[in-house]
Amino acid sequence: MLALALGSLLCRPFLPEVAITVDAASKVPISPYIYGANHPEWDKTGELFTIARQGGNRMTAYNWETNASNAGSDWHHQNDGYLGESNEAGWTTRTFLEAAQNHHAAAILTIPTAGYVAADKNGDGDVNKTPDYLNKRFLKSFAKKPSGKYQYQPDVKDKAVYQDEFVSWLEKIKSPKTPVFFSLDNEPDLWGSTHARIWPKAPTYAQIIANNIEFATAIKAVAPKALIFGPANYGWQGFKTFQNASDANGRDFLDVYLAAMRDAEKKAGKRLLDVLDIHWYPEAQGDGIRITFTGEKDKPGTKAARVQAPRSLWDPTYVEDSWIANSIGKKPIVLLPNLIAQIKRQYPNTRLAIPEYNYGGGDDISGALAQADVLGLFGRYGLFAACNWGVGPKDVGQLAGFKAYTDYDGKGAKFGNLSLGVRGTKPAEDSVYASLDTSLNGLMTLVIVNKTKEPRSYRISTPGYTPRAARAFIFSTPNLTAAAPTKANVLPGGASVSVPSESITTLELKV
Repeated sequence: MLALALGSLLCRPFLPEVAITVDAASKVPISPYIYGANHPEWDKTGELFTIARQGGNRMTAYNWETNASNAGSDWHHQNDGYLGESNEAGWTTRTFLEAAQNHHAAAILTIPTAGYVAADKNGDGDVNKTPDYLNKRFLKSFAKKPSGKYQYQPDVKDKAVYQDEFVSWLEKIKSPKTPVFFSLDNEPDLWGSTHARIWPKAPTYAQIIANNIEFATAIKAVAPKALIFGPANYGWQGFKTFQNASDANGRDFLDVYLAAMRDAEKKAGKRLLDVLDIHWYPEAQGDGIRITFTGEKDKPGTKAARVQAPRSLWDPTYVEDSWIANSIGKKPIVLLPNLIAQIKRQYPNTRLAIPEYNYGGGDDISGALAQADVLGLFGRYGLFAACNWGVGPKDVGQLAGFKAYTDYDGKGAKFGNLSLGVRGTKPAEDSVYASLDTSLNGLMTLVIVNKTKEPRSYRISTPGYTPRAARAFIFSTPNLTAAAPTKANVLPGGASVSVPSESITTLELKV
């Protein structure tokens, strides 16, 4: 122990030292469902993700009876078998769900609510080439089957598809080992462009509220214990004005939506909305390039902006370079505290989820730093669920950000289930997240995100918690695929660790 302490002292004069204090008395539960991805490639990522979402534009006109779908504006508005050439009822969703549950992950499944689903898989270009295409190329999709007699080999000749029958079937086939949640479609505020063949005019506030109440009521009738996510807004303008809906009239969309769903609960005698669902793709830019999904287009300023962008989730002193910040008078966005305040004001006890987001830099250290920072913030602010859109096996940077929490030692070691208070960080330079794991004898784990271009030494004070052993793992540019073990020192009342520039370090402390 003396040798370890001496080594730490010898290193300290050469490295800037950061003093961090962990408040073990300040505890916030961390949801296990914040470490998620949309459509994970399980065979290449293993059990890195704790929840998987089956979402995207393709699900809006998905016909569960035949697996036909419509591409919308993503590909010429054509009907085809992209989601599954099999005509086995529900094949697309069943195989997705089984893969998630076989990897011990929860699932968010999208239930189409737009009123029409694809009737064929012809793949012959835009359906509007067919006269009377709405009646010939689509089938009516209803929230509730009038007879209430569900068939699990549904009638494909009745010219109708019933979503409560779909949910009832899913409730029968799901495994009880991991939960299944239901999302009310996908980004309805964009239907006027993404799905113009079935919604030629964008929905209004009133239309989508009525839609969500109708379909949520039908879902709850057959799955009363299931949690329902809505309204799955796309981005800032989606949850502020529902993409400039014709009946916005200066009203904040989420204020109106939450209040309406609160009133719907009173009328129904039960909750119809459990989780407020918004999508968040940062608009921040650097060197004139937006940070999201940029890849080879990145410039040094883009990477620097990406590393700082998570601060818009919470920091009241940070103003990003984006049209969003400009639209509110060049002020901080402070997204999560503001959303949480809206929920508290309009519909208390509603949970919060961000089932689509991506900060770019998939294979770069800047993407790793941003991803790790975002996951720490999701835990600190009590999000219920979150899923990265687009992360895949080649995105070693973003995957490193996940591994820092869900597999930092390469053997399945995970961040804890209680978020602890942290003091001593400087948001522009570093972020530190701390946790306790109540299932592992009070194991304390910290994730240290060093955003600077210089190595540092971190001295961690843990009042009321006396560690007896420590180990640490570092993700940096040379070690993105797998963390490099590094020495951590146990000190009286805490620990210390030296970290390289632009790195993520997971520090584990045992009592």
